[in-house]
Amino acid sequence: MSPTLYDYVNQFEAHQKAVAMLNEFFGTDVTGYVTFLVFLVGALIVVGVMATIGGLGTYAERKISADIQMRQGPNRVGPFGILQFLADGVKMILKEDIYPAQADRLLFNLAPMLAIVGVLATLAVVPFSSGLTLANLNVGVFFLVGISSLVGVAVFLGGYSANSKWSMLGGMRGASQIISYEVPITITTLTIVLLSGGLSFGAFVETQGGLPHQWYIFHNPFTFIGFFVFFIGMLAETNRAPFDLPEAESELVSGYHTEYTGMRFGLFALAEYIEIFVLCGVAVAAFLGGYKVPFDLGSGVIFVEKLGLPAIIGKNIGQVLQLGSFVTKTLALYYVVIWVRWTYPRIRVDQVMTICWKYLTPLALFNLVGVTVWMYLTHNQSIWELFSHLFAAAGSGGGH
Repeated sequence: MSPTLYDYVNQFEAHQKAVAMLNEFFGTDVTGYVTFLVFLVGALIVVGVMATIGGLGTYAERKISADIQMRQGPNRVGPFGILQFLADGVKMILKEDIYPAQADRLLFNLAPMLAIVGVLATLAVVPFSSGLTLANLNVGVFFLVGISSLVGVAVFLGGYSANSKWSMLGGMRGASQIISYEVPITITTLTIVLLSGGLSFGAFVETQGGLPHQWYIFHNPFTFIGFFVFFIGMLAETNRAPFDLPEAESELVSGYHTEYTGMRFGLFALAEYIEIFVLCGVAVAAFLGGYKVPFDLGSGVIFVEKLGLPAIIGKNIGQVLQLGSFVTKTLALYYVVIWVRWTYPRIRVDQVMTICWKYLTPLALFNLVGVTVWMYLTHNQSIWELFSHLFAAAGSGGGH
Protein backbone atom coordinates (compact mmCIF):
# COMPACT_ATOMS: atom_id res chain seq x y z
CA MET A 1 0.00 0.00 0.00
CA SER A 2 1.12 3.57 -0.76
CA PRO A 3 0.05 5.55 2.35
CA THR A 4 -0.18 8.93 0.63
CA LEU A 5 -0.25 10.52 -2.80
CA TYR A 6 3.41 11.55 -2.56
CA ASP A 7 4.54 8.03 -1.68
CA TYR A 8 2.81 6.79 -4.81
CA VAL A 9 4.36 9.48 -7.02
CA ASN A 10 7.78 8.99 -5.45
CA GLN A 11 8.01 5.36 -6.55
CA PHE A 12 8.40 6.38 -10.18
CA GLU A 13 11.90 6.80 -11.53
CA ALA A 14 11.02 9.94 -13.50
CA HIS A 15 10.00 11.74 -10.32
CA GLN A 16 13.15 10.63 -8.48
CA LYS A 17 15.34 11.89 -11.34
CA ALA A 18 13.48 15.21 -11.43
CA VAL A 19 14.01 15.73 -7.67
CA ALA A 20 17.71 14.85 -8.02
CA MET A 21 18.10 17.39 -10.85
CA LEU A 22 16.39 20.09 -8.80
CA ASN A 23 18.59 19.33 -5.79
CA GLU A 24 21.67 19.67 -7.99
CA PHE A 25 20.39 22.86 -9.66
CA PHE A 26 19.55 24.67 -6.42
CA GLY A 27 22.44 23.19 -4.47
CA THR A 28 20.21 22.15 -1.59
CA ASP A 29 17.59 19.56 -0.72
CA VAL A 30 14.26 20.66 -2.20
CA THR A 31 12.35 17.46 -1.41
CA GLY A 32 10.13 19.28 1.06
CA TYR A 33 9.12 21.87 -1.53
CA VAL A 34 8.45 19.18 -4.14
CA THR A 35 6.34 17.24 -1.63
CA PHE A 36 4.30 20.37 -0.90
CA LEU A 37 3.86 20.99 -4.64
CA VAL A 38 2.68 17.41 -5.26
CA PHE A 39 0.15 17.63 -2.44
CA LEU A 40 -0.98 21.09 -3.61
CA VAL A 41 -1.61 19.88 -7.16
CA GLY A 42 -3.31 16.74 -5.84
CA ALA A 43 -5.50 18.78 -3.50
CA LEU A 44 -6.50 21.19 -6.28
CA ILE A 45 -7.41 18.28 -8.56
CA VAL A 46 -9.45 16.56 -5.84
CA VAL A 47 -11.25 19.79 -4.91
CA GLY A 48 -11.97 20.54 -8.57
CA VAL A 49 -13.34 17.06 -9.21
CA MET A 50 -15.40 17.14 -6.01
CA ALA A 51 -16.84 20.55 -6.91
CA THR A 52 -17.86 19.10 -10.28
CA ILE A 53 -19.39 16.04 -8.59
CA GLY A 54 -21.20 18.33 -6.16
CA GLY A 55 -22.62 20.31 -9.07
CA LEU A 56 -23.58 17.14 -10.92
CA GLY A 57 -25.27 16.00 -7.70
CA THR A 58 -27.92 18.67 -8.24
CA TYR A 59 -28.44 17.35 -11.77
CA ALA A 60 -28.66 13.76 -10.49
CA GLU A 61 -31.12 14.85 -7.81
CA ARG A 62 -33.45 16.36 -10.40
CA LYS A 63 -33.16 13.51 -12.88
CA ILE A 64 -33.63 10.73 -10.29
CA SER A 65 -36.55 12.51 -8.63
CA ALA A 66 -38.09 13.11 -12.05
CA ASP A 67 -37.72 9.43 -12.88
CA ILE A 68 -39.37 8.43 -9.59
CA GLN A 69 -42.24 10.87 -10.23
CA MET A 70 -42.54 9.95 -13.96
CA ARG A 71 -41.53 13.31 -15.43
CA GLN A 72 -38.68 14.66 -17.56
CA GLY A 73 -36.39 16.69 -15.32
CA PRO A 74 -33.73 19.01 -16.85
CA ASN A 75 -33.62 18.54 -20.64
CA ARG A 76 -32.85 21.93 -22.18
CA VAL A 77 -29.28 22.94 -21.32
CA GLY A 78 -26.88 20.56 -23.04
CA PRO A 79 -27.58 16.93 -24.06
CA PHE A 80 -30.23 15.51 -21.68
CA GLY A 81 -29.86 18.70 -19.63
CA ILE A 82 -26.37 17.63 -18.45
CA LEU A 83 -25.11 21.23 -18.38
CA GLN A 84 -27.92 22.42 -16.12
CA PHE A 85 -25.55 22.57 -13.14
CA LEU A 86 -23.31 25.00 -15.06
CA ALA A 87 -26.33 27.19 -15.79
CA ASP A 88 -27.20 27.08 -12.10
CA GLY A 89 -23.64 28.15 -11.23
CA VAL A 90 -23.79 31.10 -13.62
CA LYS A 91 -27.17 32.07 -12.17
CA MET A 92 -25.78 31.98 -8.62
CA ILE A 93 -22.83 34.20 -9.60
CA LEU A 94 -25.05 36.76 -11.35
CA LYS A 95 -27.77 36.95 -8.70
CA GLU A 96 -27.98 40.12 -6.61
CA ASP A 97 -26.05 39.92 -3.36
CA ILE A 98 -28.39 40.91 -0.52
CA TYR A 99 -27.74 41.41 3.20
CA PRO A 100 -30.60 41.51 5.71
CA ALA A 101 -30.68 44.94 7.32
CA GLN A 102 -30.15 43.63 10.88
CA ALA A 103 -27.73 40.79 9.99
CA ASP A 104 -24.30 40.37 11.56
CA ARG A 105 -22.31 40.79 8.34
CA LEU A 106 -19.11 39.15 9.59
CA LEU A 107 -20.82 35.95 10.74
CA PHE A 108 -23.23 36.08 7.78
CA ASN A 109 -20.25 35.94 5.39
CA LEU A 110 -18.30 33.46 7.51
CA ALA A 111 -21.01 30.76 7.73
CA PRO A 112 -21.02 29.54 4.09
CA MET A 113 -17.20 29.67 4.04
CA LEU A 114 -17.01 27.47 7.15
CA ALA A 115 -19.44 25.02 5.55
CA ILE A 116 -17.41 24.58 2.36
CA VAL A 117 -14.03 24.57 4.17
CA GLY A 118 -15.24 21.97 6.67
CA VAL A 119 -16.41 19.67 3.88
CA LEU A 120 -13.38 20.12 1.62
CA ALA A 121 -10.98 19.49 4.53
CA THR A 122 -12.51 16.05 5.08
CA LEU A 123 -11.36 15.06 1.58
CA ALA A 124 -7.80 14.86 2.95
CA VAL A 125 -8.45 11.46 4.58
CA VAL A 126 -10.82 9.89 2.04
CA PRO A 127 -9.00 6.85 0.51
CA PHE A 128 -9.88 7.07 -3.20
CA SER A 129 -7.26 4.42 -4.04
CA SER A 130 -4.08 3.00 -2.56
CA GLY A 131 -2.10 5.77 -4.28
CA LEU A 132 -4.64 8.58 -4.09
CA THR A 133 -4.99 9.44 -0.42
CA LEU A 134 -3.89 12.95 0.41
CA ALA A 135 -3.19 12.22 4.09
CA ASN A 136 -3.41 8.71 5.51
CA LEU A 137 -3.47 9.98 9.09
CA ASN A 138 -3.16 7.45 11.91
CA VAL A 139 -5.95 9.41 13.63
CA GLY A 140 -8.05 9.81 10.49
CA VAL A 141 -11.33 9.04 12.29
CA PHE A 142 -10.71 11.76 14.88
CA PHE A 143 -9.72 14.21 12.14
CA LEU A 144 -12.90 13.52 10.18
CA VAL A 145 -15.19 13.84 13.21
CA GLY A 146 -13.45 17.01 14.36
CA ILE A 147 -13.16 18.88 11.08
CA SER A 148 -16.66 17.96 9.90
CA SER A 149 -18.03 19.66 13.02
CA LEU A 150 -17.37 22.95 11.23
CA VAL A 151 -20.44 22.22 9.12
CA GLY A 152 -22.64 22.16 12.23
CA VAL A 153 -21.12 25.46 13.34
CA ALA A 154 -21.74 26.92 9.87
CA VAL A 155 -25.40 25.87 9.90
CA PHE A 156 -25.94 27.45 13.32
CA LEU A 157 -24.09 30.66 12.42
CA GLY A 158 -26.02 30.91 9.14
CA GLY A 159 -29.29 30.82 11.07
CA TYR A 160 -28.13 33.04 13.93
CA SER A 161 -26.38 35.78 11.96
CA ALA A 162 -29.30 36.50 9.63
CA ASN A 163 -31.40 37.83 12.56
CA SER A 164 -34.49 36.11 11.18
CA LYS A 165 -36.94 33.94 13.12
CA TRP A 166 -37.12 31.34 10.35
CA SER A 167 -33.36 31.18 9.97
CA MET A 168 -32.79 31.02 13.72
CA LEU A 169 -35.18 28.09 14.12
CA GLY A 170 -33.48 26.29 11.24
CA GLY A 171 -30.01 26.96 12.69
CA MET A 172 -31.02 25.67 16.13
CA ARG A 173 -32.55 22.56 14.59
CA GLY A 174 -29.46 21.97 12.47
CA ALA A 175 -27.03 22.36 15.37
CA SER A 176 -28.97 20.00 17.67
CA GLN A 177 -29.50 17.44 14.91
CA ILE A 178 -25.90 17.36 13.66
CA ILE A 179 -24.41 17.23 17.16
CA SER A 180 -26.85 14.49 18.22
CA TYR A 181 -26.31 12.20 15.26
CA GLU A 182 -22.53 12.45 15.52
CA VAL A 183 -22.84 10.20 18.60
CA PRO A 184 -24.23 7.02 16.92
CA ILE A 185 -22.05 7.61 13.84
CA THR A 186 -18.87 7.86 15.92
CA ILE A 187 -19.75 4.87 18.09
CA THR A 188 -20.50 2.80 14.98
CA THR A 189 -17.19 3.84 13.44
CA LEU A 190 -15.44 2.58 16.58
CA THR A 191 -16.67 -0.94 15.79
CA ILE A 192 -14.65 -0.79 12.56
CA VAL A 193 -11.69 0.62 14.51
CA LEU A 194 -11.81 -2.48 16.72
CA LEU A 195 -11.95 -4.85 13.74
CA SER A 196 -9.23 -3.13 11.71
CA GLY A 197 -6.91 -2.32 14.61
CA GLY A 198 -6.31 1.25 13.42
CA LEU A 199 -7.82 4.73 13.32
CA SER A 200 -6.89 5.47 9.71
CA PHE A 201 -9.22 4.88 6.79
CA GLY A 202 -6.36 3.19 4.99
CA ALA A 203 -6.35 0.56 7.75
CA PHE A 204 -10.11 0.14 7.31
CA VAL A 205 -9.72 -0.68 3.63
CA GLU A 206 -6.55 -2.76 3.80
CA THR A 207 -8.02 -5.15 6.38
CA GLN A 208 -10.92 -5.94 4.03
CA GLY A 209 -10.97 -7.81 0.74
CA GLY A 210 -12.38 -7.15 -2.69
CA LEU A 211 -15.20 -9.70 -2.54
CA PRO A 212 -18.47 -8.97 -0.67
CA HIS A 213 -17.96 -11.70 1.93
CA GLN A 214 -14.67 -10.01 2.86
CA TRP A 215 -16.33 -6.65 3.59
CA TYR A 216 -16.97 -5.53 7.15
CA ILE A 217 -20.71 -5.18 6.53
CA PHE A 218 -20.85 -9.00 6.35
CA HIS A 219 -18.17 -9.66 8.96
CA ASN A 220 -20.68 -10.32 11.75
CA PRO A 221 -24.32 -9.51 12.60
CA PHE A 222 -23.36 -6.41 14.60
CA THR A 223 -21.49 -4.71 11.74
CA PHE A 224 -24.40 -5.52 9.42
CA ILE A 225 -26.75 -3.63 11.74
CA GLY A 226 -24.07 -0.98 12.27
CA PHE A 227 -24.00 -0.15 8.55
CA PHE A 228 -27.67 0.86 8.63
CA VAL A 229 -27.15 2.84 11.85
CA PHE A 230 -24.30 4.68 10.10
CA PHE A 231 -26.36 5.25 6.95
CA ILE A 232 -29.36 6.67 8.84
CA GLY A 233 -27.05 8.89 10.88
CA MET A 234 -25.38 10.01 7.66
CA LEU A 235 -28.73 11.18 6.28
CA ALA A 236 -29.31 13.25 9.41
CA GLU A 237 -25.76 14.66 9.39
CA THR A 238 -26.22 15.96 5.85
CA ASN A 239 -29.72 17.33 6.59
CA ARG A 240 -31.24 15.07 3.97
CA ALA A 241 -34.90 14.06 3.93
CA PRO A 242 -36.54 12.63 5.91
CA PHE A 243 -34.25 14.53 8.32
CA ASP A 244 -34.27 17.91 6.53
CA LEU A 245 -35.76 19.79 9.51
CA PRO A 246 -33.10 22.58 9.38
CA GLU A 247 -34.51 23.60 5.98
CA ALA A 248 -38.16 22.40 6.17
CA GLU A 249 -39.55 24.72 3.48
CA SER A 250 -43.14 23.93 4.50
CA GLU A 251 -42.43 25.31 8.00
CA LEU A 252 -39.41 27.64 7.86
CA VAL A 253 -39.43 29.06 4.29
CA SER A 254 -35.95 27.69 3.65
CA GLY A 255 -34.57 27.28 7.15
CA TYR A 256 -31.08 28.39 8.10
CA HIS A 257 -30.23 29.75 4.63
CA THR A 258 -33.52 31.60 4.06
CA GLU A 259 -31.81 35.00 3.85
CA TYR A 260 -28.91 33.88 1.64
CA THR A 261 -28.71 34.75 -2.05
CA GLY A 262 -26.25 34.26 -4.87
CA MET A 263 -23.03 32.35 -4.30
CA ARG A 264 -23.43 32.35 -0.52
CA PHE A 265 -26.49 30.17 -0.96
CA GLY A 266 -24.59 28.27 -3.66
CA LEU A 267 -21.75 27.46 -1.22
CA PHE A 268 -24.23 25.96 1.26
CA ALA A 269 -25.77 23.82 -1.50
CA LEU A 270 -22.37 22.77 -2.86
CA ALA A 271 -21.17 21.85 0.64
CA GLU A 272 -24.24 19.66 1.14
CA TYR A 273 -23.74 17.67 -2.06
CA ILE A 274 -20.01 17.23 -1.54
CA GLU A 275 -20.62 16.16 2.07
CA ILE A 276 -23.02 13.47 0.83
CA PHE A 277 -20.27 12.11 -1.43
CA VAL A 278 -17.69 12.24 1.39
CA LEU A 279 -19.90 10.40 3.90
CA CYS A 280 -20.90 7.83 1.27
CA GLY A 281 -17.17 7.36 0.61
CA VAL A 282 -16.50 6.91 4.33
CA ALA A 283 -19.29 4.31 4.50
CA VAL A 284 -17.73 2.50 1.52
CA ALA A 285 -14.27 2.56 3.13
CA ALA A 286 -15.56 1.36 6.49
CA PHE A 287 -18.14 -1.25 5.44
CA LEU A 288 -17.99 -2.03 1.70
CA GLY A 289 -14.34 -2.80 1.01
CA GLY A 290 -13.33 0.71 -0.06
CA TYR A 291 -11.24 0.76 -3.23
CA LYS A 292 -10.50 -3.00 -3.15
CA VAL A 293 -11.23 -4.89 -6.37
CA PRO A 294 -12.24 -8.59 -6.48
CA PHE A 295 -9.00 -9.83 -8.07
CA ASP A 296 -5.24 -9.56 -7.66
CA LEU A 297 -3.91 -6.35 -9.23
CA GLY A 298 -0.44 -7.91 -9.35
CA SER A 299 -1.63 -10.21 -12.11
CA GLY A 300 -2.52 -7.14 -14.14
CA VAL A 301 1.04 -5.83 -13.84
CA ILE A 302 2.40 -9.22 -14.95
CA PHE A 303 0.00 -9.25 -17.91
CA VAL A 304 1.11 -5.78 -18.98
CA GLU A 305 4.78 -6.80 -18.72
CA LYS A 306 4.12 -9.88 -20.87
CA LEU A 307 2.78 -7.57 -23.55
CA GLY A 308 6.13 -5.80 -23.48
CA LEU A 309 4.75 -2.61 -21.93
CA PRO A 310 6.42 -0.80 -18.99
CA ALA A 311 5.40 -1.89 -15.47
CA ILE A 312 4.38 1.71 -14.74
CA ILE A 313 1.37 1.20 -17.02
CA GLY A 314 0.29 -1.84 -15.02
CA LYS A 315 0.57 0.11 -11.77
CA ASN A 316 -1.48 2.98 -13.13
CA ILE A 317 -4.11 0.58 -14.48
CA GLY A 318 -4.36 -0.80 -10.96
CA GLN A 319 -4.94 2.70 -9.58
CA VAL A 320 -7.62 3.38 -12.19
CA LEU A 321 -9.39 0.12 -11.32
CA GLN A 322 -9.23 0.91 -7.60
CA LEU A 323 -10.53 4.43 -8.19
CA GLY A 324 -13.30 3.03 -10.36
CA SER A 325 -14.25 0.53 -7.64
CA PHE A 326 -14.40 3.24 -4.97
CA VAL A 327 -16.35 5.73 -7.09
CA THR A 328 -18.82 3.09 -8.30
CA LYS A 329 -19.68 1.97 -4.76
CA THR A 330 -19.86 5.57 -3.54
CA LEU A 331 -22.15 6.69 -6.36
CA ALA A 332 -24.39 3.67 -5.74
CA LEU A 333 -24.85 4.87 -2.14
CA TYR A 334 -25.29 8.42 -3.45
CA TYR A 335 -28.19 7.15 -5.56
CA VAL A 336 -29.78 5.51 -2.52
CA VAL A 337 -29.51 8.79 -0.57
CA ILE A 338 -31.40 10.63 -3.33
CA TRP A 339 -33.86 7.73 -3.64
CA VAL A 340 -34.64 7.93 0.09
CA ARG A 341 -35.24 11.67 -0.11
CA TRP A 342 -37.93 11.31 -2.76
CA THR A 343 -39.55 8.29 -1.12
CA TYR A 344 -40.11 9.10 2.57
CA PRO A 345 -41.92 12.14 3.99
CA ARG A 346 -40.27 14.51 6.44
CA ILE A 347 -40.57 13.47 10.09
CA ARG A 348 -41.26 15.77 13.03
CA VAL A 349 -38.46 17.42 14.98
CA ASP A 350 -39.27 15.45 18.14
CA GLN A 351 -39.17 12.22 16.13
CA VAL A 352 -35.71 13.14 14.85
CA MET A 353 -34.37 13.36 18.40
CA THR A 354 -36.28 10.24 19.48
CA ILE A 355 -34.76 8.15 16.69
CA CYS A 356 -31.27 9.31 17.66
CA TRP A 357 -31.31 9.05 21.45
CA LYS A 358 -33.83 6.26 22.04
CA TYR A 359 -32.96 3.95 19.16
CA LEU A 360 -29.77 4.61 17.17
CA THR A 361 -27.45 5.50 20.07
CA PRO A 362 -28.42 2.47 22.25
CA LEU A 363 -28.23 0.27 19.15
CA ALA A 364 -24.76 1.64 18.31
CA LEU A 365 -23.58 0.92 21.88
CA PHE A 366 -25.07 -2.58 21.67
CA ASN A 367 -23.20 -3.16 18.40
CA LEU A 368 -19.94 -1.93 19.91
CA VAL A 369 -20.22 -4.34 22.84
CA GLY A 370 -21.38 -7.09 20.49
CA VAL A 371 -18.37 -6.68 18.19
CA THR A 372 -16.04 -6.76 21.20
CA VAL A 373 -17.57 -10.03 22.43
CA TRP A 374 -17.56 -11.46 18.89
CA MET A 375 -13.86 -10.70 18.46
CA TYR A 376 -13.05 -12.31 21.81
CA LEU A 377 -15.04 -15.48 21.14
CA THR A 378 -14.08 -15.97 17.47
CA HIS A 379 -10.55 -14.49 17.48
CA ASN A 380 -11.73 -11.80 15.03
CA GLN A 381 -12.96 -14.27 12.42
CA SER A 382 -15.85 -13.39 10.14
CA ILE A 383 -19.00 -15.42 9.67
CA TRP A 384 -17.66 -16.61 6.32
CA GLU A 385 -14.42 -17.84 7.89
CA LEU A 386 -16.28 -19.62 10.68
CA PHE A 387 -18.55 -21.44 8.24
CA SER A 388 -15.58 -22.26 5.99
CA HIS A 389 -13.75 -23.88 8.92
CA LEU A 390 -16.92 -25.67 9.97
CA PHE A 391 -17.50 -27.14 6.50
CA ALA A 392 -13.80 -28.04 6.17
CA ALA A 393 -13.92 -29.87 9.50
CA ALA A 394 -17.14 -31.65 8.51
CA GLY A 395 -15.63 -32.64 5.17
CA SER A 396 -12.42 -34.01 6.68
CA GLY A 397 -14.44 -35.89 9.31
CA GLY A 398 -16.69 -37.41 6.66
CA GLY A 399 -13.68 -38.57 4.66
CA HIS A 400 -12.48 -40.75 7.54
